[in-house]
Amino acid sequence: MFMEKKKSHKLDVIIIAGMVAIGFLILAVVLLTQKEGETVIVEVAGAPVASFPLTEERTYIIEGKNGGTNTLMIKDGCAWIGDASCPDGLCKHMGKIHDSSHSIICLPNEVVVRISGGEDADIDATIH
Repeated sequence: MFMEKKKSHKLDVIIIAGMVAIGFLILAVVLLTQKEGETVIVEVAGAPVASFPLTEERTYIIEGKNGGTNTLMIKDGCAWIGDASCPDGLCKHMGKIHDSSHSIICLPNEVVVRISGGEDADIDATIH
């Protein structure tokens, strides 16, 4: 019986070590594939309505669907929602975003704020 416990313990250690290794591998892939953003893209109901350089400090009122509004803040290379008219305000708590792996979504106002990298930063830079 003592031998079975030793084998079981050894197998547990191997399984845990494998899971930790897989976790580190996933983290490495995510960190290596994320792109530093250059442009903040604002979409309402799936259509782009504005884009701004992430390096430019700015406050922008987003006119959302059905008269709702969101206040976009851009400062120090980050973008976030400072205020929102939606009932739950979840978009205000999504935090600051700065790379292409994150976005901010306000479902009631149908607003999406996302970061675009250098290769697709010219999506519609003339819309302001």
